[in-house]
Amino acid sequence: MFGDDWKKSLQLPPKDTRVRTSDVTSTKGNEFEDYCLKRELLMGIFEMGWEKPSPIQEESIPIALSGRDILARAKNGTGKSGAYLIPMLERIDLKKDYIQAIVMVPTRELALQVSQISIQISKHLGGVKVMATTGGTNLRDDIMRLDETVHVVIATPGRILDLIKKGVAKVDRVQMMVMDEADKLLSQDFVVLIEDIISFLGKGRQILLYSATFPISVQKFMAKHLQKPYEINLMEELTLKGITQYYAYVTERQKVHCLNTLFSRLQINQSIIFCNSTQRVELLAKKITQLGYSCFYIHAKMMQEYRNRVFHDFRNGLCRNLVCTDLFTRGIDIQAVNVVINFDFPKNAETYLHRIGRSGRFGHLGLAINLITSEDRFNLKSIEDQLVTDIKPIPGSIDKSLYVAEFHATNPNCEEELKETGRQQVEP
Repeated sequence: MFGDDWKKSLQLPPKDTRVRTSDVTSTKGNEFEDYCLKRELLMGIFEMGWEKPSPIQEESIPIALSGRDILARAKNGTGKSGAYLIPMLERIDLKKDYIQAIVMVPTRELALQVSQISIQISKHLGGVKVMATTGGTNLRDDIMRLDETVHVVIATPGRILDLIKKGVAKVDRVQMMVMDEADKLLSQDFVVLIEDIISFLGKGRQILLYSATFPISVQKFMAKHLQKPYEINLMEELTLKGITQYYAYVTERQKVHCLNTLFSRLQINQSIIFCNSTQRVELLAKKITQLGYSCFYIHAKMMQEYRNRVFHDFRNGLCRNLVCTDLFTRGIDIQAVNVVINFDFPKNAETYLHRIGRSGRFGHLGLAINLITSEDRFNLKSIEDQLVTDIKPIPGSIDKSLYVAEFHATNPNCEEELKETGRQQVEP
């Protein structure tokens, strides 16, 4: 097929007509074709519904293709996965039957999601073997799979280190290692494991770090392991554009009643409701069901197989509301979610940022509502100050144009209109 004829045979998803904010639309105007990618990879990219590279993808793809280390600070929901998966898959050599790339992620759910994306966008490449391995998968099955060809491993740190030390996962010829949600991977929970994993890699490996926040731990790691990294910072403001934030003062006993009121008044496509403990997740899910609303719940103490099923079913729209703990906050991409409710307010700014990033995915509009007790007041002020943002008191009625996609389906200039009317999402 010559010219653009090959595009005519693509199985494209329905066009997404929802308005998107400038953190994914203010690009340099590049096209995916500009990066000289294999046509088969381009086919997978377009069939994912990715029409043009987002800002983080524009910055990352050419640098990653050149082999240089990257330190990228970008918000959740702006196309980070594509920013590293596209150059990674482009560089896989199918003639070589060993592991060529590793993606490290902090949670099982994120490993599953990233592996699904990489399988989808590489489906026309003719034989790229992608494997996800986490603490919840069967170790014996993983060992058997590694006995055959695997090009890309997407893993949580503990499991991949176990497989490396058993001599099953041979990583000495890995050319690229990605750390997605690097701040979490370099926290006390994981940093020793990460250092151990890196000691098994060859000298010429490329390391790509992606995160929304960069604490001291990340800076120390960068100084030790990255070679003259290309630094990308798309985080002039920490809160996601497109997400309007409100709080409601309540007593603990009023929370369920307040939630019921929100359910009845808001136009929810899908919502995620956060609690601070696994016990409260189960209790609240039961209450929501008793109120007559469909509800799933997920937390870290559930069996992995059940968690996977809940995650899959919620993502496929089988249920409107999901109650969960912070397990669900990192990198999970469900674009149908337009409302996030903090039933329990988080203790720190980083957790808050990751939670509210569950709505407004890939630059779409969303709503974050926080139920605040008297004990949370100090935390609310502290988080506002740290994120340089303004969380407003909840009004009697909320303008649907702030979070309902259908209001903008026929108006591509909606973001400008929102700015003019002063109803644009909270900005520093």
